[in-house]
Amino acid sequence: MNDSTKILKQNRLAFVYDFDGTLTPQPMQEYTVLPELGLEAEQFWSEVDEEKRRTGGDSILTYMRLLIEKIEQKKAHLSRESLRQLASHIKYYPGVESWFDRINKYTEEQSRGTVETKHYIVSAGLGEILEGVSIKKFFQKIYASEYYFDHHEVARFPTTVINDTAKTQYLFRINKGLEETSENINLFMPESDRPIPFRNMLYIGDGLTDVPSMTVVKNYGGYAIAVHKSDDKKAVEVCQQLLNANRIDFFTKADYSPKSKLEHLIKKVINLMIARIDFEKEKITFHPENLNE
Repeated sequence: MNDSTKILKQNRLAFVYDFDGTLTPQPMQEYTVLPELGLEAEQFWSEVDEEKRRTGGDSILTYMRLLIEKIEQKKAHLSRESLRQLASHIKYYPGVESWFDRINKYTEEQSRGTVETKHYIVSAGLGEILEGVSIKKFFQKIYASEYYFDHHEVARFPTTVINDTAKTQYLFRINKGLEETSENINLFMPESDRPIPFRNMLYIGDGLTDVPSMTVVKNYGGYAIAVHKSDDKKAVEVCQQLLNANRIDFFTKADYSPKSKLEHLIKKVINLMIARIDFEKEKITFHPENLNE
C-alpha cells in the first residue's frame, strides 16, 4: 500500500478532553468521594498542597495516597462499584450531555459522511469514578488514574498515575492507534500509518495543568481550546496567559449548549479539519500512481 492510499484512511477526528473543570464545574472528588467521607473539599485540597510541599511529592500521587488514608480513618468501604455509583452525583456544564451527539452529527453532515469524530478523556481524576459517569458511552477511550484493589475490594495503592506531563503519552496512543496501555508506543511509526494525525486532533482543557497536552497538540499541527467558568476572573486570566503564550487557539466560557460560543468555535475547527482532509484527498488524485495515462 503506497502512502497516498494510506492518507485516505486518515479521516477520523479526535476530540480529547480533560474532565475536572473542563466538562464539570468542580473536581469529580467533590461530587463523590469527599462528601461520602464527610470531608470538606477546601480543607482536603489544602492538606494535599501542604503534604506535597512537605514531601516534595507528585500532586496526583499525594492526593491519591491521602484519599486512601482518609478512607481508612473513616473506616469506610469504597469499592470500585461504590465509586462507579457515586459518579451519578456529578454535575456537568450546560449542554455537555447532548454535546457529543451534536458534534458527531455536525461532522457527519459537513463531511457528507466521509469523516467521523472520536471522543477521549485524559484525566488525572479517578478512573473508577469515570467508569460510572452518565456520558461514558460517548467516549472511545477513557484514560485516568487508578488504584489497585485487593480481594476485599479495598484500594491499596495507585497503579496508574496521570499527571500533567503523563497525559501526553495518551495523545500519542490516540495518534498511533495504540490505545491499549499494554501496547508499546515507543516504536517508530511513519506519519502516513498513524490513524489520527495530530492535525485531526483537538484538545479541550481548563488551565495550566493542560499546558503540556495543549503544547504537544498544537506543535504537531492540531488545535487547543481552553474553557473557564463564566464568573471566575482568575481562570479567565489564566486562559488569557495561555493565549498570549500561543498555547491555545481560543478560549471561552465552558458552555456546551447549542449556539454557544464554544460550539461556534469548535465548528470552525471541524470545518478546517474536514477541509484539510479533503485537500489531502485532492492531492492523491494527482499522485503519479493514480493518474490515467
